[in-house]
Amino acid sequence: MLKRWLSKYTPFHLMLIAAAAALGVAVKPVVSTLAHAVTGPLFIPGGAVAGGVYMLFLALAPALTGAKGAGTLCGLCQGLLVLALGVPGSHGALSPLTYTLPGAAADLMFLLFARKEANFPACVLAGLLANLAGTALANLAFFSLPPVPLLLSLCAAALSGSFGGAGAWGIAKQLKRWGLVK
Repeated sequence: MLKRWLSKYTPFHLMLIAAAAALGVAVKPVVSTLAHAVTGPLFIPGGAVAGGVYMLFLALAPALTGAKGAGTLCGLCQGLLVLALGVPGSHGALSPLTYTLPGAAADLMFLLFARKEANFPACVLAGLLANLAGTALANLAFFSLPPVPLLLSLCAAALSGSFGGAGAWGIAKQLKRWGLVK
């Protein structure tokens, strides 16, 4: 079943997905540290704000490949990388789940809003929903925030995620313009 699922991706698609996953994992500790400095005094989990940057890669994978399930596969790769490498920001044994579900949320937006190829609304909504899913999962698994801080955290996640999705659109558009990706 796994072989059949992976057979719909070209080797180039798999390389792009792996690169997006690795870049997302690489920037997470740096961005999270900076975000925690700002969000800590406000009692907002830093991942809600920083998530826009690393959820960008979950929107970028399907935007670059145009392949269904690319965001999910990118999220799964991120979860397995974080679990294997012990990167700060790991959710332990839950990492494959807490990273894959935001990727699936991004894929859902591409399925609904990008019929033939990625477009700006699909990318923005993919980043927004991926970051909302990641923030909600982290809250459910670890934080159990009271309602008001949770709502503030989800609002910050929505705003940050939409900026990340817009960034993914810009990167994908530029790489296509340069002819590096079809």
